[in-house]
Amino acid sequence: MKDYHINIFYSAEDGGYIADIPDLRHCSAFGVTPEDALSEVLKAKAAWLKAAKAARKPIPPPLFRPAIYQVA
Repeated sequence: MKDYHINIFYSAEDGGYIADIPDLRHCSAFGVTPEDALSEVLKAKAAWLKAAKAARKPIPPPLFRPAIYQVA
């Protein structure tokens, strides 16, 4: 089974890490470390999916795949 892609990046403005799931609109979380951000976004994903199911809203399939860039 495919799962949703998760982006994790440092935000100097917020002073920590942001994790988001591009396929699930507005599903994101904050953490002091990348591990914290990942843990929090997994909780947000579970809540997002539960709320969508309860409201009988469509749940998008995992489609997002990031482009891979190499810096020389």
